[in-house]
Amino acid sequence: MTRTKTFHHGNLRRALIEAALNLLDAEGSAGVTIRAVAAKAGVSHAAPANHFRDRKALLTAVAKAEFEQISEHINSGLASRTKDRARIFLDTIANYAFAHPNRYDLLWRSDLVDHADADLAPLLDSLYASLCTELAREPNHAGRDIDTVAVALWSMMHGYVALRLSGMFEPAEDRVTGEPRYDALMSLLLPAAKPASSRMGKRSARKP
Repeated sequence: MTRTKTFHHGNLRRALIEAALNLLDAEGSAGVTIRAVAAKAGVSHAAPANHFRDRKALLTAVAKAEFEQISEHINSGLASRTKDRARIFLDTIANYAFAHPNRYDLLWRSDLVDHADADLAPLLDSLYASLCTELAREPNHAGRDIDTVAVALWSMMHGYVALRLSGMFEPAEDRVTGEPRYDALMSLLLPAAKPASSRMGKRSARKP
């Protein structure tokens, strides 16, 4: 007798998210369809509708799961570091991007992810608020609008990462300091900060 894969209520949702992540890693966001995810999870094409009303709802759940992982790594780094804590945010997100480029791309795709989702939006707000809190504690930002500082740092980090992942920038080292280009850029943006020691992602990735 052939055994069929069955899921009790509660773990099918997680299985679908894991299947979506596997497809995302292998094929990019275009490969993550309801039908493909169901097939990957070993369930009927109609089964995902019990948990996700459409493809965007599924991808939003995937993004939420990944942002939760990023937040956990950031919190772990903050717990073990008393100085230069703002850099932990930037390094954690950059390391995640280099290890999981397709996942990173999805996180910011407003056409695929509902960033106003009731479960996802508070997570994003909390992540941003924590960055602002750490920046406000750094004396070199005294007298500055912390929102402006946070937006500037996040934008420059994201822009560099996006250009690196697109292939526009090749891995390189700073010709003066010998640092990987990313670390040299962060040293310019946060002069007193040292690189975070933690690394996200299962795959190793050379930072440019």
